[in-house]
Amino acid sequence: MSGESSPAKHYGLHAALIALLAVLAFLLPEYHHGVFARVMVLAVFAMGYNLLFGYAGLLSLGHAMFFSAGLYGAGLTMVHLGWGVLPAFAAGLVAGALLSLAIGFLALRTTGVAFMIVTMMFAQVFYLALFYFGSWTRGDEGLVIAQGQRRLSFAGVDLDLTSPVTRYFAALALFSLVLVVTLAVVRSRFGRVLVAIRENEERTRMLGFDAFANKLAATVLSGVICAAAGAAYAILFGYVGATFASIQYSILPLLWVLLGGAATTLGPLVGTLLMFYLIDSSGDLLKAWLPGWNLSSLGIVGVALVLLILFFPKGILGTVRERWVRWLP
Repeated sequence: MSGESSPAKHYGLHAALIALLAVLAFLLPEYHHGVFARVMVLAVFAMGYNLLFGYAGLLSLGHAMFFSAGLYGAGLTMVHLGWGVLPAFAAGLVAGALLSLAIGFLALRTTGVAFMIVTMMFAQVFYLALFYFGSWTRGDEGLVIAQGQRRLSFAGVDLDLTSPVTRYFAALALFSLVLVVTLAVVRSRFGRVLVAIRENEERTRMLGFDAFANKLAATVLSGVICAAAGAAYAILFGYVGATFASIQYSILPLLWVLLGGAATTLGPLVGTLLMFYLIDSSGDLLKAWLPGWNLSSLGIVGVALVLLILFFPKGILGTVRERWVRWLP
């Protein structure tokens, strides 16, 4: 069997990454420990986006509403109904599944730029609805989930999800599960059909595949993964706010995926991690180099992104796969 199609290499690479992230829990300083936990949750969001954009070729500007559906599905049930961690997480998944099914059924009747605009419009409606029901959601002010509610009793063990170590491993568990599921999906017949639709939808129809049904399934799966990230964010970090439903949070996963490499399973993590540290460290560098200047760290980020586009046109891992390591999934 060729290295390009060998599942052993693919799963071995992903297992090694998961093991490395587990070891880092004991090596990272406190600050970076917290950053990595947040990055892993948001990388799950990017993986959900990558499934639809990278593999199915559908450019959406509405994925913030799926992330926020999970965020509010978990947050509202915990704050207003007093639900525990697992029921609240399940509520977030259900909210994401129902919303993505409804939006996908309507938006997938369009293509190309029209699909992008329609998803953005639905996301904006969702964002404004959060303010309309402000007595429940509290809009931009948001909701804070009490520390006492963020505890999980599992198999006779009581876990405090406000503990940095527990939070890190909870984020790692979600990331690992979604990573393995994503790899299995893209290697499956369904994943191959999505790539065929991305490359030539008309020819895929002529071969007897139902393009609409496959794209709808991809939209729902993508929405559920994004909702899982949102629900986990609410539970692990204890905050739910309307800012997460703004257009900015639909553009961010697109940037993370493009930076790391679209249609690569590990690209979303690489892009999210790199973007976080670019923004975080560039502010300190500007203060050190130009102490009297009031410059935004986004300037350095912009320059870095331009350089990456010039030298890594398919994203970091996409270009690495194209030029050097062709078996990368």
